Amino acid sequence: MNFKKELAEILFESLKGEISVQDLEQLIEKPKNQEHGDLAFPCFTLAKVKRKSPNQIAQELSSTIQSPLFEKIEVIGAYLNIFLNKQQVSEQVIKEIGTLESRYGMQAIGNGGKVPIDMSSPNIAKPFSMGHLRSTVIGNSLALILEKCDYKPVKINHLGDWGTQFGKLITAYKLWGEAEKVKQNPIKELLTLYIRFHDEAEKDPSLVDQGRSWFKKLEDGDKEAHELWQWFRDESLKEFSRIYDLMNVAFDSFNGEAFYNDKMDRVVKLLEEQQLLVESDQAQVVELTEEELPPCLIKKSDGATLYATRDLAAALYRHETYHFDKSLYVVGNEQSLHFKQLKAVLGKLGYDWAKNMVHIPFGMMLKDGKKMSTRKGKVVLLEEVLDESISMARHNIEEKNPNLENKDIVAKQVGVGAVIFHDLKNFRMNDIEFSLEEMLRFEGETGPYVQYTHARACSILRKGNWSADWQPSRIDYSWEKEWKVITMLMEFPNAIKRAFNQYDPSQVAKYVVDLAQAFNKYYGEVKILEDNNEKQARLALVYSVTVVLKEGLRLLGVEAPDEM
Repeated sequence: MNFKKELAEILFESLKGEISVQDLEQLIEKPKNQEHGDLAFPCFTLAKVKRKSPNQIAQELSSTIQSPLFEKIEVIGAYLNIFLNKQQVSEQVIKEIGTLESRYGMQAIGNGGKVPIDMSSPNIAKPFSMGHLRSTVIGNSLALILEKCDYKPVKINHLGDWGTQFGKLITAYKLWGEAEKVKQNPIKELLTLYIRFHDEAEKDPSLVDQGRSWFKKLEDGDKEAHELWQWFRDESLKEFSRIYDLMNVAFDSFNGEAFYNDKMDRVVKLLEEQQLLVESDQAQVVELTEEELPPCLIKKSDGATLYATRDLAAALYRHETYHFDKSLYVVGNEQSLHFKQLKAVLGKLGYDWAKNMVHIPFGMMLKDGKKMSTRKGKVVLLEEVLDESISMARHNIEEKNPNLENKDIVAKQVGVGAVIFHDLKNFRMNDIEFSLEEMLRFEGETGPYVQYTHARACSILRKGNWSADWQPSRIDYSWEKEWKVITMLMEFPNAIKRAFNQYDPSQVAKYVVDLAQAFNKYYGEVKILEDNNEKQARLALVYSVTVVLKEGLRLLGVEAPDEM
């Protein structure tokens, strides 16, 4: 049901193969104004090939395009405007969605290839803040979109469970910590200690040296240091799991930074063997002058390894373990240089697969225009935001639909969905100003608006005693009002393809808002349940909308209640 491709193939025949089908398909547009048709083909590119004016080419081509799927062809300037046959196309769209249901929109792209996704990756011993929401929900949505495109995603929570901050935390615990307090409220107490360390270190710089010393002990396998670290890690994972369960996000691996401790020597040895390591200010680096990048630090002067060493080890491990088609890193925009260096070093080592590693950057979650910082205590806890959102959803249900069954389940679906959707409706590179009020609005371009539209459509189906077994011999969809919804339903596979190609879930989020708006306009203009010859056909259209809205929300990691 790819009408663009169908048109491209007809044009290819008419042009006697002067331009490939793929290139022609790329040129075909969707007119902004529906009065200009459903598809448009600009003839400017052909002017260079044919040495004729674009308008003349458009006139000539218009007489050669024939297909039962095209109702009318108009020439406006250099454009060929094609009007689809509403009757035939509508029938195809409705029948395809009815047959495929949630499989509608699947893309045969990946051939089952594995794609590790490095995502979420909070630091242990620190609370799960709003700052980690973006990597978590973007990564989770991309995994679902990849699955829809026939890949096998492998979701990896590359925990921040190693580094000098643990030396600082152990120092703070040894100086001011109380075991009982930590047991009662682990994350809150550890955060208090971490913030205190930074406050005290500003007055007493020797604390920083103590922190480094404890981290060196941890790296060297000191028993006390390791036991404290393990305790902090276990408590953190319990806390994180509760939040992931709330958001319905699961992982295939929790291998964090510590997992690669015994795998970094191999990286250093490989770099030494290929004579890529050079000394600079007593540290070991890989020069990347040819790549126009600063040197990549591999080992500090005290012999401690760095993020780059660890990520090189992780890249090697993932390639050898998963034999990936591509490997994605859903990590903030501020790490862009790090990933350029990482790929460049792997390239110098001769690993051709490094070109299939993709950094997927995103903007920051800001508070009052500034980046949230755990160190300074400027942090908004994700769990508190989710709890408040669920509570507000519950309050709305009590006001508007007090007799609703499963109120708690629906409140959770709506409350959590509101937070996730608020993030994903924005293009990932944009910074997002944290605003609980904006996030929890239940009208406009929000998750609850789309969920409510889905629930409303489900309610219409119940009232109309709709049965999905209904198979009409012919559906009359020649009316303009239905056509606007049909053309939106046709767009779903394209929205998925765009989201996949651009690694951008907002393509799907914007699409479901547009479909919800088109359906609500239709609902306001047409008496769907009026008993006449069109009732069943209209209900078939409503059913198609529920299928696509539910699947679109699922690809974002948001649930679609049948009642609200």
